[in-house]
Amino acid sequence: MKHLTKTVLACVALCGLPAAAQPLQDPTRPPAGMDRIALDPAVQRDVPRLQSVLIAPHAGGRHVAVIDGETLRLGEFYKGARITSIKPGEVILMRGNARQVLRMDAPLSGMTPVAR
Repeated sequence: MKHLTKTVLACVALCGLPAAAQPLQDPTRPPAGMDRIALDPAVQRDVPRLQSVLIAPHAGGRHVAVIDGETLRLGEFYKGARITSIKPGEVILMRGNARQVLRMDAPLSGMTPVAR
């Protein structure tokens, strides 16, 4: 009976403690240290960073690019430049006659592409 009393008291004591809240983690965020080396902040503001490209596998499917955290479709504008092309790993922006090609970062060493 003493053992049961101790067990019940221990459960009551533990249940009375507030649960330690953990912040939710973004499951799509790369693990710490997997991101590319950051550019100089003064340069980084002027250089858009292509983060992701999503292309539907069927003809006429949706083409989407994520540039500096902003999700954009083919034909939309990013900071005054029109997105004229979205290809795997590459986006072309046009501002007037000026053409800018954004490319995804090269794969990190030790990482291999998944075969489909």
